[in-house]
Amino acid sequence: MAERQLTQILTQLQTSASSLSYTDSSALLSKAKLLLLQLNALTPTAPGSASNPSLFSLARQVYEQGALASIRAKNPDAFLRYVSQLQGFYELEGTVGTGAAGGRIAGADANREEKNKVTGLYLLLLLTQGQYAEFHSELEALSTRLGGATRELEADRYLGYPIKLERWLMEGSYDRVWKAMKKGEVPCEEYGVFSEILTFQIRSEIASSSERAYPSLPISSTKSLLFLESEGEVVEFARSRGWVLKDGHIYFPSAEPAAEEAEQEKPFSQLVIENALGYARELETIV
Repeated sequence: MAERQLTQILTQLQTSASSLSYTDSSALLSKAKLLLLQLNALTPTAPGSASNPSLFSLARQVYEQGALASIRAKNPDAFLRYVSQLQGFYELEGTVGTGAAGGRIAGADANREEKNKVTGLYLLLLLTQGQYAEFHSELEALSTRLGGATRELEADRYLGYPIKLERWLMEGSYDRVWKAMKKGEVPCEEYGVFSEILTFQIRSEIASSSERAYPSLPISSTKSLLFLESEGEVVEFARSRGWVLKDGHIYFPSAEPAAEEAEQEKPFSQLVIENALGYARELETIV
């Protein structure tokens, strides 16, 4: 009876994910966890979960739906809690039984897509929070579990997305990141939640690079450079950075870096701006 109710709740969470409010999703998830508690399957090592492949799979799916609902609600703390709970399931997904003994879980690979979706979102969250060490540690752990098959990671639609974004961000290829963040390019709805965060980070990085590389830039070029929709948005952004606007140009603060630092930073800054300006010109040509 409890297992059937759990299946019904999970079906509702999966089929109505985009239409359910976070309050409704949370209520359903709370009911699901209570049922898991009744079935003694709340954790991957609980007797009910460890000995029953069906319950193990249901519990894992409940936590995955909780993680996805948290991302849609832009609640990173709740998402991280679900990811933490899922780690035990992912580590033990290949075995069942009590103690160290066990066999293969029936259909262990059937829900791999959801696992990769949640893991990819976790990588993306680390990326948007600037936790690059943790990002690469997680990648290394994933690669180790696949026997060093990093190409397999990049080939996956969910795992490959944050890997490519991180590489392009490190290269300063912001135009490629911008294209990848467009609505039609993200792997799924949940990944689009991070677009606004990454867009802000890219604008801030390009703005900082512009300040280091040039004394001024035309407002018209800056609009495309910063991926803004209008010159009014450029003016608003410029004022937030303390830039001076005069005669159709933006003049950057005259904060001079140390000579040695300037020599190291300017070539990279110029490269970033040249890449971004080149992309801006391409857009203007297309339009």
